[in-house]
Amino acid sequence: MSDDPPTIPGHPEQSPSSGRHFEPDLRRMTRITLRPIASPMPVGFFAVAIASVLVGSMQLGLFGEGAHRAVALAILPAFVLQLVVAILAFGARDVLAASLMSCFSGTWLASALVLAVDPPQGTRVLGALNLVFALFALLMATVAHRKRVMWFVLCAAVPRFTAAALANLTGAHWAGLVSGALGLLLAAVAMFAAFALMLEDMTGEEVLFVGRKGPAGEAVDGDLSVQLRDLERQAGVRRTL
Repeated sequence: MSDDPPTIPGHPEQSPSSGRHFEPDLRRMTRITLRPIASPMPVGFFAVAIASVLVGSMQLGLFGEGAHRAVALAILPAFVLQLVVAILAFGARDVLAASLMSCFSGTWLASALVLAVDPPQGTRVLGALNLVFALFALLMATVAHRKRVMWFVLCAAVPRFTAAALANLTGAHWAGLVSGALGLLLAAVAMFAAFALMLEDMTGEEVLFVGRKGPAGEAVDGDLSVQLRDLERQAGVRRTL
């Protein structure tokens, strides 16, 4: 008869030599529930397009003098929409989309507040914000190349926010005009991205150019086993971020 203590099913096992306890393999008992959602990215890119058109038109002088507060109120909904998109993107485990939409949301909120309140040195502070955002967009563009439509939006956003920062910091009229023109270009690229992603989500296939590559392409074309690959290591499932 063995002197080893009995092993009770479902309880930690004990090593007779060391007295240490070992947890049983709980993978068979683990269930991970996924909740499918509609892609929020078309809404996010549409919000980028609308806000960029309004700000760009103001910089080009299409609204005339004294339109700053009206533009501020008009772009404020972009902050709300992109914040919602960012929250849904975090829930969908897309860190690139969530980070981009969060930072766009905060930038539109800051721009709306500065335009509406017009605090002292507000324009220069907004210039510093635009410059930091341009740097952030440049860094994101280096890792977002597998999502072509997002990469195109980032490539259009970098020069637009750089020109906006230059206009805010120096007060140069030509820089404001360049920023306004680049803002309209950003709006056109974001509008195309939103429409292409919306068609892809509705039809289940690429209708307009989306250009997914690598894991981004497998996310649409791969089977369920591809989607669940390394799920246990993703944020929200693993123990720590």
